[in-house]
Amino acid sequence: MLPVTENNIIKLDLNKGCLTKSEEKYTKLLKEQIYWLNRNDEKLYGRSKKLYDKYINGTLDSSISERCCDFKLLEEKCVEYNNAAL
Repeated sequence: MLPVTENNIIKLDLNKGCLTKSEEKYTKLLKEQIYWLNRNDEKLYGRSKKLYDKYINGTLDSSISERCCDFKLLEEKCVEYNNAAL
């Protein structure tokens, strides 16, 4: 999980033509990943929200929290980045 805003998102056209073989393979991989993510979006959102909330509240098991990113720091840096880009 990484904090982003609409300003940080770049939309890709995965249906464009004239691709090299490597671009075709990468495009196919991206399409498969998008398909999987779309089929599992509610489950992924629920699990990531639960992890985030437990980490922020300090109720996450230490063996897991030690492997997590510092979500608050990432959010602060996202704000800083977006403010600097203005």
